[in-house]
Amino acid sequence: MRRTTRDALLDSSCSIQRSLEVVGDPWTILILREAFMGVTRFGDFGTALGISTDLLSDRLTTLVEAGVMEKRPYNEPGKRSRHSYHLTSTGKELRLVLGALQQWGDRHRLGDDPPSSERRSRTTDGRLSVAFVDESGSAVALDDVDFVPVTDPH
Repeated sequence: MRRTTRDALLDSSCSIQRSLEVVGDPWTILILREAFMGVTRFGDFGTALGISTDLLSDRLTTLVEAGVMEKRPYNEPGKRSRHSYHLTSTGKELRLVLGALQQWGDRHRLGDDPPSSERRSRTTDGRLSVAFVDESGSAVALDDVDFVPVTDPH
């Protein structure tokens, strides 16, 4: 019997569902965007995003507990110790997710405004696109991609 989308949403083995438990909130994605642009301090996240301190604290805690970000203590002269927030290697892998969201938004949600940034190679400065890539390294057309349920190996 083929599983329905609803079944997949209720299935805790669904990787999409488990991922959304960490990054499924729009504020979380925006926090990650700022982190990829070099923001590390709580106050700087708050200023850049206009987010309440309670909400920001909650989202950063979730990211730290999930291993996406790590807290590092720092001291400014004459002030109490605080923490900065840095992407872990796990968090850095989300660059792909943000790139895919940006690419989709550039194509379908721009309106009258130009994109605010581009995806470019640090090595060549060439423009980049996000794509599915097969085992040989070749890009695969979106209409050739299927999400297929995995049969339980047990």
